[in-house]
Amino acid sequence: MSFFRGQLANVVEWEEFRDDMIFWKWNNREIKKGSKLIIRPGQDAIFFDQGKIEGVFKDEGEYEVESEIVPFLSTLKGFKFGFNSGMRVEVLFVNTKEFIVKWGTKNAINIPTPQLPGGMPIRANGTFQFKVTDYVKLIDNVAGVKDSYLVEDVRLRITAILDQLLMKWITREGKDMFNLQANSFEIGNGIQEDLDMQVNSDGLEITRFNIMSFNYPKEIQEMITKSASHGMIGDMNRYKDVSMTDAIASGKSEGGNTATDMAGMMMGMNMAQEMVKGMNQSQSSNPQQQSQPQQNNNQSGAIPNFCPNCGNKTAGMNFCGNCGHKLA
Repeated sequence: MSFFRGQLANVVEWEEFRDDMIFWKWNNREIKKGSKLIIRPGQDAIFFDQGKIEGVFKDEGEYEVESEIVPFLSTLKGFKFGFNSGMRVEVLFVNTKEFIVKWGTKNAINIPTPQLPGGMPIRANGTFQFKVTDYVKLIDNVAGVKDSYLVEDVRLRITAILDQLLMKWITREGKDMFNLQANSFEIGNGIQEDLDMQVNSDGLEITRFNIMSFNYPKEIQEMITKSASHGMIGDMNRYKDVSMTDAIASGKSEGGNTATDMAGMMMGMNMAQEMVKGMNQSQSSNPQQQSQPQQNNNQSGAIPNFCPNCGNKTAGMNFCGNCGHKLA
């Protein structure tokens, strides 16, 4: 008797589990007396017969089918296991986690724009997330004809229509074609809604759609970068000052670099002129203070340490060795 009991017992479990598998079907076998159901973490077990769900079991663990499963099945509660007979029913194991999938446009999408008659070729990439939410729809439209379903199957389905949705939401309401990243959140939300409508009939839900980056052709990207840098500078005079500062701060002026040496000299002259200008303004505001230093200078004939015209060190000479300005 024990020999026959061992032959009749089954273990109902997800035998081919893969992390990228959405569901796997245990079918074409009888569940016999003494069978056990094993549910692992992150799995749901759905008993169904002829496309109709008999029961859904979510808690992980090991269960006796006869005493712990059959009594809860909707139309098979009265089933009695015979000595040599079993219950033929299909069990669908579903991966309950939320799947994260990377996506990217294979070819550039030509987005219509007035600036470029032929359209602007743009590529994009990011991620989307989805999970199973409706077991009835999943069995009716997918599991009824498939024994397993992979994440790759969903990814291929999504990317097949993604180009059209990107074009739809990028061109919607006149988005700035040269700064699409600023609108990536809004574009992603619109695409998520459309994709969710596409997969909802199969019991799936798109829970999130992210656009990580938009990629322009090299020439357009260079133009965008240059335009942004000019916008940060503001005007050419400020651009000149920043360039001079960069040349000196880089330390490349050592070793006879004419351009950076000239930049340093020009900055020194400008600083000296600003200092003299400030001094003159201060003296002009107080005529008494202005006349007194002039008289003292004329009487003493002292030579300043730095040229008031260019800022160069005077070394005690009567004329500046850099610009020729008279010092005494």
